[in-house]
Amino acid sequence: MDATAYLARIGAAADDPLAALMARHLETVPFENLSVHQRDRVPLEDPALVEKIVDRRRGGFCYELNGAFAWLLGALGWDVRCCSARVATDDGLSFPGDHMALVVGGSTLVDVGFGRFAVGPLDLDSRDEQPDRAGVFTVRDAPDGELDIVWHGGTQYRLDPRARSLADFVPMAWWHRTSPTSPFTHALLASRLTPTARVTLSGDLFIETPDDGERTEKKLSVDEQLATYRDVFGIVLDAVPPALCPPD
Repeated sequence: MDATAYLARIGAAADDPLAALMARHLETVPFENLSVHQRDRVPLEDPALVEKIVDRRRGGFCYELNGAFAWLLGALGWDVRCCSARVATDDGLSFPGDHMALVVGGSTLVDVGFGRFAVGPLDLDSRDEQPDRAGVFTVRDAPDGELDIVWHGGTQYRLDPRARSLADFVPMAWWHRTSPTSPFTHALLASRLTPTARVTLSGDLFIETPDDGERTEKKLSVDEQLATYRDVFGIVLDAVPPALCPPD
Protein backbone atom coordinates (compact mmCIF):
# COMPACT_ATOMS: atom_id res chain seq x y z
CA MET A 1 0.00 0.00 0.00
CA ASP A 2 1.30 3.41 -0.98
CA ALA A 3 0.46 6.64 0.85
CA THR A 4 1.74 8.62 -2.15
CA ALA A 5 -0.87 7.00 -4.39
CA TYR A 6 -3.60 7.66 -1.83
CA LEU A 7 -2.58 11.33 -1.57
CA ALA A 8 -2.66 11.59 -5.36
CA ARG A 9 -6.14 10.06 -5.35
CA ILE A 10 -7.47 12.85 -3.12
CA GLY A 11 -5.24 15.62 -4.49
CA ALA A 12 -3.44 16.27 -1.21
CA ALA A 13 0.13 16.51 0.07
CA ALA A 14 1.74 14.65 2.96
CA ASP A 15 2.33 17.86 4.91
CA ASP A 16 -1.21 19.20 4.51
CA PRO A 17 -2.97 19.99 7.81
CA LEU A 18 -5.62 17.59 9.05
CA ALA A 19 -8.49 19.86 8.00
CA ALA A 20 -7.21 19.99 4.43
CA LEU A 21 -6.75 16.21 4.22
CA MET A 22 -10.28 15.73 5.50
CA ALA A 23 -11.81 18.24 3.08
CA ARG A 24 -9.99 16.78 0.09
CA HIS A 25 -11.17 13.29 1.02
CA LEU A 26 -14.77 14.45 1.31
CA GLU A 27 -14.59 16.20 -2.07
CA THR A 28 -13.02 13.32 -4.00
CA VAL A 29 -14.08 10.02 -2.42
CA PRO A 30 -17.86 9.53 -2.46
CA PHE A 31 -19.98 8.08 0.28
CA GLU A 32 -21.65 5.27 -1.67
CA ASN A 33 -23.27 1.87 -1.19
CA LEU A 34 -23.05 0.40 -4.68
CA SER A 35 -20.91 -2.49 -3.46
CA VAL A 36 -23.83 -3.59 -1.30
CA HIS A 37 -26.07 -3.95 -4.35
CA GLN A 38 -23.29 -5.42 -6.52
CA ARG A 39 -22.76 -8.16 -3.88
CA ASP A 40 -19.13 -7.03 -3.67
CA ARG A 41 -17.96 -8.16 -0.22
CA VAL A 42 -15.03 -5.91 0.64
CA PRO A 43 -13.18 -7.23 3.74
CA LEU A 44 -12.67 -4.77 6.58
CA GLU A 45 -8.91 -4.98 6.24
CA ASP A 46 -6.50 -2.18 5.38
CA PRO A 47 -5.24 -3.61 2.05
CA ALA A 48 -8.76 -4.27 0.72
CA LEU A 49 -10.07 -0.86 1.76
CA VAL A 50 -7.14 1.07 0.31
CA GLU A 51 -7.28 -0.99 -2.90
CA LYS A 52 -10.97 -0.18 -3.34
CA ILE A 53 -10.56 3.55 -2.81
CA VAL A 54 -7.17 4.14 -4.44
CA ASP A 55 -6.78 1.50 -7.16
CA ARG A 56 -10.43 1.03 -8.06
CA ARG A 57 -11.22 4.70 -7.44
CA ARG A 58 -14.43 3.90 -5.60
CA GLY A 59 -15.99 5.16 -2.39
CA GLY A 60 -17.78 3.28 0.35
CA PHE A 61 -19.76 3.55 3.55
CA CYS A 62 -18.47 4.53 6.98
CA TYR A 63 -16.37 1.46 7.80
CA GLU A 64 -14.65 1.58 4.42
CA LEU A 65 -14.14 5.35 4.18
CA ASN A 66 -13.02 5.98 7.75
CA GLY A 67 -11.11 2.70 7.80
CA ALA A 68 -9.08 3.64 4.73
CA PHE A 69 -8.60 7.23 5.91
CA ALA A 70 -7.36 5.93 9.26
CA TRP A 71 -4.72 3.92 7.41
CA LEU A 72 -3.64 7.01 5.44
CA LEU A 73 -3.41 9.19 8.54
CA GLY A 74 -1.42 6.51 10.34
CA ALA A 75 0.94 6.20 7.38
CA LEU A 76 1.47 9.98 7.55
CA GLY A 77 2.39 9.81 11.24
CA TRP A 78 -0.89 10.84 12.85
CA ASP A 79 -2.06 9.16 16.06
CA VAL A 80 -5.49 7.82 15.06
CA ARG A 81 -7.96 5.36 16.50
CA CYS A 82 -11.23 3.91 15.24
CA CYS A 83 -14.23 4.48 17.51
CA SER A 84 -17.75 3.11 17.73
CA ALA A 85 -20.83 5.32 17.50
CA ARG A 86 -24.58 4.87 17.84
CA VAL A 87 -26.59 6.92 15.38
CA ALA A 88 -29.52 9.00 16.64
CA THR A 89 -32.85 7.94 15.12
CA ASP A 90 -36.51 8.79 15.73
CA ASP A 91 -36.60 5.77 18.07
CA GLY A 92 -33.48 6.68 20.06
CA LEU A 93 -29.91 5.50 19.57
CA SER A 94 -28.96 2.64 17.26
CA PHE A 95 -26.71 -0.32 18.10
CA PRO A 96 -23.06 0.04 19.17
CA GLY A 97 -20.86 -0.16 16.10
CA ASP A 98 -23.64 1.11 13.83
CA HIS A 99 -21.18 3.80 12.77
CA MET A 100 -17.42 4.10 12.85
CA ALA A 101 -15.65 7.44 13.34
CA LEU A 102 -12.04 8.45 13.98
CA VAL A 103 -10.34 10.22 16.85
CA VAL A 104 -7.01 11.80 15.93
CA GLY A 105 -4.38 13.09 18.32
CA GLY A 106 -6.35 11.98 21.35
CA SER A 107 -9.24 14.44 21.20
CA THR A 108 -10.06 15.46 17.61
CA LEU A 109 -13.07 13.93 15.87
CA VAL A 110 -12.61 13.25 12.16
CA ASP A 111 -15.38 11.66 10.11
CA VAL A 112 -15.31 11.24 6.32
CA GLY A 113 -17.97 8.51 6.34
CA PHE A 114 -21.23 10.00 7.63
CA GLY A 115 -22.57 11.72 4.55
CA ARG A 116 -23.73 15.25 5.37
CA PHE A 117 -21.71 16.12 8.48
CA ALA A 118 -18.84 18.31 9.68
CA VAL A 119 -16.40 19.19 6.93
CA GLY A 120 -13.60 19.93 9.39
CA PRO A 121 -12.27 18.29 12.56
CA LEU A 122 -14.15 18.80 15.83
CA ASP A 123 -12.53 19.31 19.24
CA LEU A 124 -13.92 16.67 21.60
CA ASP A 125 -12.57 18.51 24.65
CA SER A 126 -14.52 21.69 23.91
CA ARG A 127 -18.13 22.23 24.99
CA ASP A 128 -18.39 25.50 23.09
CA GLU A 129 -20.16 25.88 19.77
CA GLN A 130 -17.86 24.92 16.90
CA PRO A 131 -18.68 26.66 13.60
CA ASP A 132 -18.11 24.53 10.51
CA ARG A 133 -18.86 24.93 6.84
CA ALA A 134 -21.81 22.54 7.37
CA GLY A 135 -23.15 24.49 10.34
CA VAL A 136 -22.64 24.70 14.09
CA PHE A 137 -21.57 21.60 16.04
CA THR A 138 -21.41 21.03 19.79
CA VAL A 139 -19.96 18.19 21.85
CA ARG A 140 -21.91 17.20 24.95
CA ASP A 141 -21.10 14.78 27.73
CA ALA A 142 -23.14 11.58 27.78
CA PRO A 143 -23.30 8.69 30.28
CA ASP A 144 -20.39 6.25 30.73
CA GLY A 145 -17.80 8.60 29.26
CA GLU A 146 -19.46 8.77 25.85
CA LEU A 147 -20.01 11.98 23.90
CA ASP A 148 -22.97 13.28 21.94
CA ILE A 149 -22.12 15.03 18.67
CA VAL A 150 -24.78 17.70 18.14
CA TRP A 151 -25.51 19.60 14.93
CA HIS A 152 -27.90 22.59 15.02
CA GLY A 153 -29.29 21.36 18.33
CA GLY A 154 -29.94 17.76 17.25
CA THR A 155 -27.77 14.79 18.25
CA GLN A 156 -26.21 13.09 15.20
CA TYR A 157 -24.58 10.22 17.06
CA ARG A 158 -23.21 9.15 20.45
CA LEU A 159 -19.49 8.43 20.30
CA ASP A 160 -17.63 5.92 22.44
CA PRO A 161 -14.08 7.39 22.35
CA ARG A 162 -12.36 4.12 23.25
CA ALA A 163 -10.17 2.55 20.56
CA ARG A 164 -11.60 -0.28 18.46
CA SER A 165 -10.12 -2.49 15.77
CA LEU A 166 -11.55 -2.87 12.27
CA ALA A 167 -12.48 -6.43 13.20
CA ASP A 168 -14.83 -5.10 15.89
CA PHE A 169 -17.03 -3.61 13.16
CA VAL A 170 -17.31 -6.73 10.98
CA PRO A 171 -20.68 -7.88 12.43
CA MET A 172 -22.40 -4.52 11.94
CA ALA A 173 -20.84 -4.08 8.48
CA TRP A 174 -22.24 -7.50 7.52
CA TRP A 175 -25.66 -6.48 8.87
CA HIS A 176 -25.64 -3.24 6.89
CA ARG A 177 -24.72 -5.12 3.70
CA THR A 178 -27.33 -7.87 4.03
CA SER A 179 -30.28 -7.01 6.25
CA PRO A 180 -33.64 -6.05 4.71
CA THR A 181 -33.94 -3.54 7.57
CA SER A 182 -30.61 -1.86 6.82
CA PRO A 183 -30.96 1.57 5.18
CA PHE A 184 -28.22 0.60 2.73
CA THR A 185 -29.96 -2.36 1.09
CA HIS A 186 -33.08 -0.57 -0.16
CA ALA A 187 -31.70 1.87 -2.74
CA LEU A 188 -28.47 2.94 -4.39
CA LEU A 189 -26.77 6.02 -2.99
CA ALA A 190 -23.76 8.12 -3.91
CA SER A 191 -22.91 11.47 -2.31
CA ARG A 192 -19.92 13.76 -2.09
CA LEU A 193 -18.96 17.27 -1.18
CA THR A 194 -18.03 19.92 -3.76
CA PRO A 195 -16.35 23.26 -2.98
CA THR A 196 -19.79 24.90 -2.77
CA ALA A 197 -22.40 22.18 -2.25
CA ARG A 198 -23.21 18.53 -1.57
CA VAL A 199 -24.36 16.43 -4.53
CA THR A 200 -26.24 13.16 -4.08
CA LEU A 201 -27.71 10.51 -6.34
CA SER A 202 -30.34 8.58 -4.37
CA GLY A 203 -31.97 5.96 -6.54
CA ASP A 204 -32.95 7.89 -9.65
CA LEU A 205 -33.07 11.28 -7.90
CA PHE A 206 -30.17 13.73 -8.26
CA ILE A 207 -30.05 16.20 -5.37
CA GLU A 208 -27.88 19.29 -5.04
CA THR A 209 -27.71 21.14 -1.73
CA PRO A 210 -25.68 24.36 -2.00
CA ASP A 211 -23.98 25.79 1.07
CA ASP A 212 -25.91 29.03 0.68
CA GLY A 213 -28.92 28.17 -1.44
CA GLU A 214 -32.01 26.01 -1.83
CA ARG A 215 -31.93 22.27 -2.42
CA THR A 216 -32.84 21.16 -5.95
CA GLU A 217 -33.94 17.72 -7.17
CA LYS A 218 -34.08 16.13 -10.62
CA LYS A 219 -35.28 12.68 -11.62
CA LEU A 220 -32.85 10.94 -13.98
CA SER A 221 -33.25 8.29 -16.65
CA VAL A 222 -31.07 5.18 -16.46
CA ASP A 223 -28.64 6.62 -19.01
CA GLU A 224 -28.48 9.87 -17.05
CA GLN A 225 -27.81 7.94 -13.84
CA LEU A 226 -24.89 6.09 -15.44
CA ALA A 227 -23.48 9.37 -16.75
CA THR A 228 -23.87 10.98 -13.31
CA TYR A 229 -22.12 8.10 -11.55
CA ARG A 230 -19.27 8.48 -14.05
CA ASP A 231 -18.97 12.25 -14.35
CA VAL A 232 -19.93 13.39 -10.84
CA PHE A 233 -18.75 10.50 -8.66
CA GLY A 234 -16.06 8.87 -10.82
CA ILE A 235 -17.82 5.49 -10.74
CA VAL A 236 -17.96 3.71 -14.10
CA LEU A 237 -20.78 1.16 -14.38
CA ASP A 238 -21.96 -1.00 -17.26
CA ALA A 239 -25.46 -0.98 -15.79
CA VAL A 240 -27.25 0.32 -12.72
CA PRO A 241 -27.42 -2.65 -10.33
CA PRO A 242 -30.84 -3.61 -8.93
CA ALA A 243 -31.53 -2.89 -5.29
CA LEU A 244 -30.50 -5.75 -3.01
CA CYS A 245 -33.75 -5.54 -1.00
CA PRO A 246 -36.25 -3.49 -2.99
CA PRO A 247 -38.75 -1.66 -0.79
CA ASP A 248 -42.29 -3.02 -0.76
